[in-house]
Amino acid sequence: MERVMKNSRNTDTRNVFYTVAMRGLVAFPKMVVHFDVARPKTIESIEKALKENGKIFLVAQHESYVDNPKSNDLYKVGVVAEIKQVLKMPDNIMKVLVEGMYKANLVHLYDDGKTIRAEVKRTPTYSRAKYDVIEAEALVRSVKDAFEKYSQYLPKMPQELISSIMMQDDPIKLFEAIVFNCNINYRDKQTLLEESSIVSKLSILYACLSSEIEIMELESLINEQTKINIDKGQREYYLREQLRVIQEQLGEDDGDDVFKYTNDIMALKIDDKSREKLMKEADRLSKLPSASQEAFVIKNYLDTVLDLPWGKYTKAKISLQKAESILNDDHYGLKKVKERILEFLAVHMINPDIKGQILCLAGPPGIGKTSIAKSIAKAMGRDYVRVSLGGVRDEADIRGHRKTYVGAMPGRIITALEQAGSANPLILFDEIDKLCNDMKGDPSSAMLEVLDSEQNSTFRDHFLEVPFDLSKAVFITTANNVSDIPAPLLDRMELIELPSYTAEEKFHIAKEHLIPKQLREHGLKGTQFRIEDKAIHDTISFYTKEAGVRTLERVIASLCRKAAKKIASGDAKRIIVKEKDLQDWLGTRKYTSDIASKENQTGVVNGLAWTSVGGVLMPLEVIVLDGTGKTEVTGSLGDVMKESSKIAVSYVRSVADKYNINKDFYKVNDLHIHAPEGAVPKDGPSAGVTMTTALVSALSGKKVRSDVAMTGEITLHGKVLPIGGLREKTMAAYKAGIKTVIIPIANKPDLEEVDDVVKDSVEFVYAETLTDVLDTALIN
Repeated sequence: MERVMKNSRNTDTRNVFYTVAMRGLVAFPKMVVHFDVARPKTIESIEKALKENGKIFLVAQHESYVDNPKSNDLYKVGVVAEIKQVLKMPDNIMKVLVEGMYKANLVHLYDDGKTIRAEVKRTPTYSRAKYDVIEAEALVRSVKDAFEKYSQYLPKMPQELISSIMMQDDPIKLFEAIVFNCNINYRDKQTLLEESSIVSKLSILYACLSSEIEIMELESLINEQTKINIDKGQREYYLREQLRVIQEQLGEDDGDDVFKYTNDIMALKIDDKSREKLMKEADRLSKLPSASQEAFVIKNYLDTVLDLPWGKYTKAKISLQKAESILNDDHYGLKKVKERILEFLAVHMINPDIKGQILCLAGPPGIGKTSIAKSIAKAMGRDYVRVSLGGVRDEADIRGHRKTYVGAMPGRIITALEQAGSANPLILFDEIDKLCNDMKGDPSSAMLEVLDSEQNSTFRDHFLEVPFDLSKAVFITTANNVSDIPAPLLDRMELIELPSYTAEEKFHIAKEHLIPKQLREHGLKGTQFRIEDKAIHDTISFYTKEAGVRTLERVIASLCRKAAKKIASGDAKRIIVKEKDLQDWLGTRKYTSDIASKENQTGVVNGLAWTSVGGVLMPLEVIVLDGTGKTEVTGSLGDVMKESSKIAVSYVRSVADKYNINKDFYKVNDLHIHAPEGAVPKDGPSAGVTMTTALVSALSGKKVRSDVAMTGEITLHGKVLPIGGLREKTMAAYKAGIKTVIIPIANKPDLEEVDDVVKDSVEFVYAETLTDVLDTALIN
């Protein structure tokens, strides 16, 4: 806006008028115009103009949205008008009626902050130059014809006005009659005002009318086609659309959903075919009533697709040192498992795009399979999401349902990706061995595609109907029993077996992880509550019997609760749980220590066995009775152990002379073989050496050393074959105070897995044949 010009030069005050900047409105000389004003400067200008001479300069703005116009914002040609009537309304709006007097050019604009004035120069409305009368007559006829067509589309225009215009032959009067009464765009009216030649004015007016006629003809055609096509269903749609617009005006609708869906689809990082499919769904939605069931289905479908993390990947630099630190902080022991996981991470660090590495963490419950997967995700810097597969028996749980089904939803894979918020998370498939199949399909078959790196780049969920790339995700599975996993599915995974924890490992886990965690959860401090080491050992031995540490954690939580109660009631300020206090705190012992032979006896041998909750000492007893050669086997022994007893009897017959055994014992004696704790089922071939040693001892009368334990499978020719579970079995021998353990020589490399505390306290004898076993165990 130009500053107020000081009277530094002579200014003709008769040509300076208060000014109104018109928004979308153009006045002409002789034209009566009424308009509303609300801007304070405009109201002040009109009031001052009334006090002076009642005249005002009207000039149109280039753009209607400008609130405080400067000289550059105004056209250079306007009209000086006389104010006829002013009416003030209660809401600070002024209604003004004016009549145009003459056309004037804007020379200078003055602004004192309260009003606007303009110095103007009067200019003739029509040029005095002569014009071609014939040309003017032709234009007059053309304009009349155009106006006649134009008036047909305006039924509210008075017939008297139409008749008077059609009877007018004077070019100037015809021009003024049409311009003053027709709704022409204000930019076109400004052009008509600025033009001086009546011939040019009529030419421009004809062009304006022709353009308006074309627009109104097209509008009329659209309205006619709409009326023709409206049937009963379309009438309902039309009414619903009206309802939608009304709801939008009332603020009950968030806007044009279809437009939003279209924009979101175009922004997705997907292939062209998938985008085309989604755009078709959005197009279908635009043609449906918003309250229809089908529209609801499509909206639900598009919302689900758009919520997926298309092309969103987390980026994190893998550090082996950091990963190793995370694994060691979160888990105690499991050296081989950690080493394999670090190898897995190292490969991902060198080649982030590697495919096909799917780990299966297998082992008994409670040993930390799920928490290991969390630690791997943390080390890789990826989002972690868990998918529980226990009890899943429907293929649709994995692949989803078709969206046309009532209540349809995506499968667990797509749902997991939506929860993760990225397309390359670490997805844990928990309890993959618990998948079931029935008449609804085999979910394990659906998992085949998910876990196949050659196929999962275009995984299709039945609900989505468009492919989603799973190749960037990392998959880890867990299982308790590998034998329950279908062979094709197991073939796609690399098996990592997690052994059960030994008592020594449980002690360290309890002391370093479980007790601090439970203290925090129960609001206790280390200075208020403590469990002595011996009490922890006894808790593990006599109050829990499991492969993992879940029950141990519950027992520790029970101790913390009891301590919290005593501290809260004021009975004690500091509590230390000792070995002797456990029965008062936890009740009588739930489990007894392993039964072991405490003295050298005939026919009693300390065997070693593996169970799902760890290794145990399993004494085996044999007595020889007069009889007819029957062999009785008791103690809930399985078929494999019964077969081992037959092999043992046959072997003893073959070496009877060497150990001074009656060759006819199998005819004149009955043998009774018994494994204590008869209610506990036992099976496996590793008790073969134990049975043979017990039989030789009972039949020869030689005693067996009570400080010796043994394990191993036998053959008919007396060879000792390797066994499994050496780590757990040797820990059981160590706990029972055994000094010497006989193991198959083929198991010697497995001693690397045995705890150092066991290797330091126990002497290992490596047996290649049963002779090695008997020479070590029997007392001559």
